[in-house]
Amino acid sequence: MAMNYNAKDEVDGGPPCPPGGTAKTRRPDNTAFKQQRLPAWQPILTAGTVLPTFFIIGLIFIPIGIGIFVTSNNIREIEIDYTGTDPSSPCYKCLSPNVTPCICTINFTLEQSFEGNVFMYYGLSNFYQNHRRYVKSRDDGQLNGDPSALLNPSKECEPYRRNEDKPIAPCGAIANSMFNDTLELFQVGNASDLMPVPLKKKGIAWWTDKNVKFRNPPGTDPLAERFKGTTKPVNWVKPVYMLDSDEDNNGFINEDFIVWMRTAALPTFRKLYRLIERRNDLHPTLPAGRYYLNITYNYPVHSFDGRKRMILSTISWMGGKNPFLGIAYIAIGSISFLLGVVLLVINHKYRNSSNTADITI
Repeated sequence: MAMNYNAKDEVDGGPPCPPGGTAKTRRPDNTAFKQQRLPAWQPILTAGTVLPTFFIIGLIFIPIGIGIFVTSNNIREIEIDYTGTDPSSPCYKCLSPNVTPCICTINFTLEQSFEGNVFMYYGLSNFYQNHRRYVKSRDDGQLNGDPSALLNPSKECEPYRRNEDKPIAPCGAIANSMFNDTLELFQVGNASDLMPVPLKKKGIAWWTDKNVKFRNPPGTDPLAERFKGTTKPVNWVKPVYMLDSDEDNNGFINEDFIVWMRTAALPTFRKLYRLIERRNDLHPTLPAGRYYLNITYNYPVHSFDGRKRMILSTISWMGGKNPFLGIAYIAIGSISFLLGVVLLVINHKYRNSSNTADITI
């Protein structure tokens, strides 16, 4: 039987209700939340509240910015690029793949002494450690010493999962591309004698990485036995259990390896390589003068237009040298203070005009 359409049968624009049915509605429930009757607070912006806020922000941010900027400028830092792309560079000969191993020496001068602990970094440019497939190319279970993951790495490690029908330890693209240049620092004495600067290789990794995230396979056997049945990464010269003669800095808990495995967010980055500890309070850690940087050039970067550098830097309570934070505080504080002055002048001008108009009326 055909039904007659009647617009009055619709409720709130909905479809017609069948005979004998319950009327349907799209009207929200009659609650304070759905009907937007909840109590609300809306600030009333007046000159008495806005102007002091701008001035307070300016008076707080500007001194903080000046302090941070001065502290950053007091940090001593020097960068030595040793990529070797310039034909006049001592490391230019190392770009040839036929020269292995290649050792080059760069001499430089410290104009000012470096006080306190000095940190030696290696820096890379145009190296994208933040690529998604690169970041995922690791097996955290294997790195944590899990025996089953050691012999059966995650498929995320492909194509660096197995080699020569053996599981790779450590597997993945991150471990396979580990930085392997060797840097040595020498101070030139008064009689042109070279005095080696002691470089500390332990204490450069995060405590949580060294003691929680990275562990060697369990057992009391020698480390080579615990890694039995595995093979080294494709680009490595020696297996993971031969990274260091010190048992506490070998295998998966080698601190150079741990530092490299913490991937960088940007294509230009630096990673801590060594620590130069202060010997006494009477003499600077690195006196001003001439130095030699001895480099065993192993890590290739020329194929992807990368660059390599060595950085020596002191630190302060705010970390390494970074003038941007101080400049940002000063800029924000100055803009806020200037806006406060402009708004104060505008308010004073128009308030006086309003008072005069009221008197005239």
